[in-house]
Amino acid sequence: MRTDKAETPQVPENTEAIERIDAHHHLWDVAVRPQGWTTDFPVIDRSFTMGELEPQLDAAGVHGTVLVETINVPAETPELLALAATTAAVRGVVGWVDLTSPDVPERIAELRSSPGGAHLVGLRHQVQGEADPLWLNRKAVRRGLAAVATAGLAFDLLIHHDQLPAAIETARQEPEVRFVLSHVGKPAIASGGLEPWSTHLAELATCENVACKLSGMVTEASPTWSVADLEPYAAHALAVFGPDRMMAGSDWPVCLIRADYAKVWGTNEELVSHLSPPEQRAVLGGTATTWYGLS
Repeated sequence: MRTDKAETPQVPENTEAIERIDAHHHLWDVAVRPQGWTTDFPVIDRSFTMGELEPQLDAAGVHGTVLVETINVPAETPELLALAATTAAVRGVVGWVDLTSPDVPERIAELRSSPGGAHLVGLRHQVQGEADPLWLNRKAVRRGLAAVATAGLAFDLLIHHDQLPAAIETARQEPEVRFVLSHVGKPAIASGGLEPWSTHLAELATCENVACKLSGMVTEASPTWSVADLEPYAAHALAVFGPDRMMAGSDWPVCLIRADYAKVWGTNEELVSHLSPPEQRAVLGGTATTWYGLS
């Protein structure tokens, strides 16, 4: 168990200058790499490009994005980095390496030396798809996470709400790792369930090395969702993490299962509208900028 504590990034004092950052979106080309899982959702069972997203960013007043991996394969991340190198809107990339491999430091170094490698700001593994609920607690995974921290990268936690206890233990035992919880931990919004998600999220938030994304909620809600359905979950996440550890994301194009980009980003802004202007700027851009170290 490591005892040295990660320094928590702080929202800059000059919040007036912070741009709006979409902290979580995806792109994919099914001709290059079929997604597989999208066949269950016809609306997203096609290719999605920055050319399609950029006009929507402009319309929503979003200035930059964090592009996140979609499939746990080595070939995808270099492609995303190369895209970031030629796309001004993409400020950072959250990629993938096999955390259980003994050569994680070397794989990170290779990615950083590839075209666009300077845009690598984090890594992710789709833990939600692992059959082992304690996957995060495996020795090999912890070794990989230590390498992520040494490289100065963040690690995105993509988990279901019932995997939060393992995330809590991991965050406590790996305090030097800068974690980002995706989609507020995927609570059971459609059924209106708050517990045990609420208690577990509050416990995870006591780990100062963890931030949280205000994202992905619409796809956990019912097809007839309203902002009121999301509000209790957003309010709780904001209360336990605070604006300086919350960042807004669209989860585009996955969000299209329930809503278009404008609706999702507008909903995020509505969910933080009760905050002070500096707090709103933190959630809508400042936290992502500092936590990921975006240029």
